[in-house]
Amino acid sequence: MKFLCQVWFDSTEIAKLSEAEGRKLTQDSIDNDNRLRASGHIIVANALREPQTAKTVRVRRGETAVTDGPFAEIKEHLGGFVLIEARDLEEAIEIAATFPVARYGMIEVRGAFDIRFPDE
Repeated sequence: MKFLCQVWFDSTEIAKLSEAEGRKLTQDSIDNDNRLRASGHIIVANALREPQTAKTVRVRRGETAVTDGPFAEIKEHLGGFVLIEARDLEEAIEIAATFPVARYGMIEVRGAFDIRFPDE
């Protein structure tokens, strides 16, 4: 079963890390991703750029509106995502708990539908 692990954190907490701590967090994350990839659990993992670089797109009555930044003003922001394969929710939670960034934020684990069309 596929699970989306959304990585949420407060940028101000990450900014408090020293340069060496930041490099270690990055390397620990890469090492953990590589381990999970080798075990067949990671399908894709990506970090996201800062929320200020985002655009929000809405289409209403055929009109497209684009605004700067994220949709909501919240303390935490979506910093990345990891799509994993796990036996069940319990295993997905165990996998998410290995993400080093979980020490500075939170990982939302959500089951994903595997929707396919009949001719696929």
